[in-house]
Amino acid sequence: MSASELCKVLKEGELEKRSDNLLQFWKRKTCVLTEDSLNIYADSQKKSKSKELKLQSIKKVDCVERTGKFVYFTIVTTDNKEIDFRCTSEDNCWNAVITMALIDFQNRRAIQDFKTRQETESTSPGQQERRLARAP
Repeated sequence: MSASELCKVLKEGELEKRSDNLLQFWKRKTCVLTEDSLNIYADSQKKSKSKELKLQSIKKVDCVERTGKFVYFTIVTTDNKEIDFRCTSEDNCWNAVITMALIDFQNRRAIQDFKTRQETESTSPGQQERRLARAP
């Protein structure tokens, strides 16, 4: 098992992904959303992972459109690649769950960056003098 598969599962089920080829067929995929990634499998037994979208590589979830039977949405990656998905309206809004996971991931990363920056500042030489200089 990979590290991403050991993360807490936020949502699991089926999504349809639009293929990248010229004809752009919709293909049903089994998907598992964790705290760190969206794992897309070619089969329902999750034996062969066809794609792993790390949340750090996702810029946003965009273009949400609701039509009679489906909810369509696009995941935009940090390199501006667009991946189109759709799910049935009854499938509890994959787009919203992915968006919330992305926000949570970004918040955790921001807190970690802040803590790292504070640790670096507190261990750097002259930090005590700078703190005293800032004091009123």
